[in-house]
Amino acid sequence: MRALLQRVHNAAVKVDGETIGEIGPGLLILICAMQGDTEAQAEHLATKIAKLRIFKDDAEKMNLSLKNTGGSALIISQFTLAADTSRGNRPGFSTAAPPEEGRALYHHFIGAVAALGIPTAEGAFGADMDVSLTNAGPVTIWLDTAS
Repeated sequence: MRALLQRVHNAAVKVDGETIGEIGPGLLILICAMQGDTEAQAEHLATKIAKLRIFKDDAEKMNLSLKNTGGSALIISQFTLAADTSRGNRPGFSTAAPPEEGRALYHHFIGAVAALGIPTAEGAFGADMDVSLTNAGPVTIWLDTAS
């Protein structure tokens, strides 16, 4: 699975002009299931993200995790993280998991994050979404279970 994490002061997602998910301080997580990904990988990634020390402590050092801070996660499906731009100018997305498999892994990942005690909000899989955020830092980190 691939994930792009953005540390945020707040974030929200709208579908057809209606807010369907929003959080205060925490992480905006853009997530993509790749072909061959498993539920075990989704669980491992959820645990890694929950423990990743990218929030500032009292000494202003990135020393705290999402779990330590009590922050929330807004989790958005983002198949374009599978973009292959190696040939020509139009990205290909053939390495992304098929839609039904991707949907199942997306929801499994959300459940895995929530099971770690992190409040979650989510987007709508496959929908055209408007995502807004206020970056904190900014801190943006890319993770891939394949590497």
